[in-house]
Amino acid sequence: MTRRYRDDPAAMQDGRNVNPGLGVLLGEGAQQQVKRVEEAFPAPGVTEVPPVHAVATAARPTYYGQPVLKAPVWIWTVPVYFYMEGLAGAAGALAGAVTLTGDEVLRPFVRRLRWVSVSCCAVSGGLLIADLGRPSRFLNMLRVFRPTSPMSMGAWMLAAISSFSGIAALLSDAPGALRRVGDAAGYAAAVVALPFTGYTAVLVNNTAVPVWQSTRRSLPFLFTASSMTSLSSLLQLTAHGAREQQIARRFGVAGRIAELVSSEAVERDARKVPEVARPLAEGRSGALWKAGKAMAVASLALSLLPARVKWARTASAVLGTAAALSTKLAVFQAGRVSSRNPHATFDMQRAGRGAAEVGHGSSNLVQLKVEGRLIPLDQAQGPTV
Repeated sequence: MTRRYRDDPAAMQDGRNVNPGLGVLLGEGAQQQVKRVEEAFPAPGVTEVPPVHAVATAARPTYYGQPVLKAPVWIWTVPVYFYMEGLAGAAGALAGAVTLTGDEVLRPFVRRLRWVSVSCCAVSGGLLIADLGRPSRFLNMLRVFRPTSPMSMGAWMLAAISSFSGIAALLSDAPGALRRVGDAAGYAAAVVALPFTGYTAVLVNNTAVPVWQSTRRSLPFLFTASSMTSLSSLLQLTAHGAREQQIARRFGVAGRIAELVSSEAVERDARKVPEVARPLAEGRSGALWKAGKAMAVASLALSLLPARVKWARTASAVLGTAAALSTKLAVFQAGRVSSRNPHATFDMQRAGRGAAEVGHGSSNLVQLKVEGRLIPLDQAQGPTV
């Protein structure tokens, strides 16, 4: 018994040396309310029926055919947030690039891009808070700056882009030194905006969900390219002037080509373990994924037509927006499906992927402590391990 408990009379009342204060519910968690009690406490014995492909076999055993992971609890605002924050990042990055040209004719275009970035950041913050439940939880995320946490870095990047782009937008037409301050803020926003376009992919990659984890090398590029497509589609509908239309068109063609190439890379990474790639080919997530690719191809084909064909430009913009939304919704839904498939989790580990890749191909990276000494795994022998 510790001195703390000896000095606390309340800890000795029941004779079990238990401090009753440890059982008091305090803090934010104690104030949580459940609107539907049956969802928080489901009926005993009622479980979700596993899919057909999750049935265990002798060759591919699972834990009684039950999911190993919990499905993501994010609501519909999260995939929409993926779209909006990508749009904000792409607008901030393009605004910085256009500012570097020093072309005064494009000054209204730069101002419009900065306001697009600010507006999308505001909407993104609202969507994120809607998922978190209360504004204070977003503010609490800013109390910690942790470079190893994609969620922490994402909150800080959102705050930084909102601030820098807001200053740049307000000072876009200011005279003299104030205008230079605005441009400096715009450059700062562009530096942060570029990684911001794909940070949500890094966020989902940093999980145990098989389809997300297996595509961690290609999914960030897909999200960045999809953000370029989103912005170019918006600009094709709103941009004015020949120069602006030309920039939007070239930016969009580059984004659509990159989106198609990176989507193939995502499928290739997922297909290394066939069960992991199943959500991208079947069900609702598969339909969204295929629709996104088809619309991206159609949008690219229409964007290559002459700029004077107005209906083609409009159709390309609409299809590009739909393709970006469909792709990010597909990735979100695929994660939910993949987390409920136990074979995807087990097959990925048996294939030497995921956490097993840390020591794969180099046994010297895996060490065990034997009699107080760290030795490589391939040198560990006998019952002393």
